[in-house]
Amino acid sequence: MRTSLGRTAVITAGAALAGTATVLGLQLLLAARVERAALKRLGQQTSLNLRLAELALERLPRDGVAQLSGLELAARPPRMERGSIPGRMAQQAGQLHSELCQQLGTCPRQVVQGLPRPGVWVELPSALEPAWLFTPLPRARLWPAPLPVLSIGLLAAGLVATSLLLELEVRRPLARLRQWVNGVDLNTRPAPLAEEGTSAVRGLTQRFNAMLERLEQGRRERATMLAGIAHDLRSPITRLQLRLAKASERPLGAEEAERAQADLDAISHITGQFMAYASGSITEPVVELNLADLVGEAVAGLAAPLQLELMDLRRRVRPTALARAVANLAENAVAHGRAPLRISLSSPAGEVDGFLITVADCGPGIPPERWGQALEPFQRLDPARGGSGHCGLGLAIAREVAASHGGELWCEQLPPTPEAPQGFAVVFRGRSQPVTT
Repeated sequence: MRTSLGRTAVITAGAALAGTATVLGLQLLLAARVERAALKRLGQQTSLNLRLAELALERLPRDGVAQLSGLELAARPPRMERGSIPGRMAQQAGQLHSELCQQLGTCPRQVVQGLPRPGVWVELPSALEPAWLFTPLPRARLWPAPLPVLSIGLLAAGLVATSLLLELEVRRPLARLRQWVNGVDLNTRPAPLAEEGTSAVRGLTQRFNAMLERLEQGRRERATMLAGIAHDLRSPITRLQLRLAKASERPLGAEEAERAQADLDAISHITGQFMAYASGSITEPVVELNLADLVGEAVAGLAAPLQLELMDLRRRVRPTALARAVANLAENAVAHGRAPLRISLSSPAGEVDGFLITVADCGPGIPPERWGQALEPFQRLDPARGGSGHCGLGLAIAREVAASHGGELWCEQLPPTPEAPQGFAVVFRGRSQPVTT
């Protein structure tokens, strides 16, 4: 807010200064021309007044002519002290005298009168009695300026304000944004750029800051994924190496072969989870199908008691990704919860194209303060599970699938019932997606 007010003050001050300077400059440049035009008109008017006064003085006395015509006539001009006439007034009087000489064909005598009534007394040479006519000199007027000058000043103020606005609100923010973009690479992350400038520039900056955050998140996930692969595969690979070394000395027994097969299954499961998370689900085409059939098939192979409450719903979804997410949620519930496992499919109230998939068990679940951590990728709340095919991606994959279906994933602590004194549920919410072509 302070920065915006500062830029507004700079633009306002610059526009006001430009408009004022333009008006004053034009006034100074045009003052001499305006003054010459005024003195020319004054010379024409004064010559006409001299001729009219001379004609009137042939029939009427001087005072009578002054009273009837409104002209200021006197027998002689007032006595002026030497040096009391400013130089500019004397220059105006000289220009007026030249104009009278040109208009009358002869040069009458004149006496300049100083302040407080600047003007010129001009002698009527052809009058029957001595007579002098007083003509006031025009005063220079700097304000208010003429309308054309004010219009040009406003135009200059508008041009300067527009230039400052473009400089402060567009060019500079775009230059900083360009410099900031040039500093972005895969190894360094500059600080987010301040959102300045016009709404369009601020929107562009917001999108670039969001892109930078996504790049940083992708870099962190990539680093964590590489570290997770090395960590989670180390234990089963090491066990397999030991068993193969023993197999060179004696054949593997049934128990050893079963354990080796379990290690192979763990490796297959871990690599499958990593590949599923890395590939995502956005590129899978959308298909319309019955969600009850999909959910039933996804949990059909679970070796645990199940309670299914599936509503017949036809929705447009990405079937492979959705089935993977449901299977992950069900496997997590079987591995870390308590039987029986309850899976329900329903339609949210007030939503025509939405759906809810709830996977609940009777175990204590995850503490509420750790729900956010559990939904992050590569987060194992129990580190001891890392060597048996668990890599902390089940909930993260389900959350990504929910986001790709325009929904979300969250955890709930279920209220106690006589049949289940405790319970925990993970809720998957989504909606039908537009058909991709």
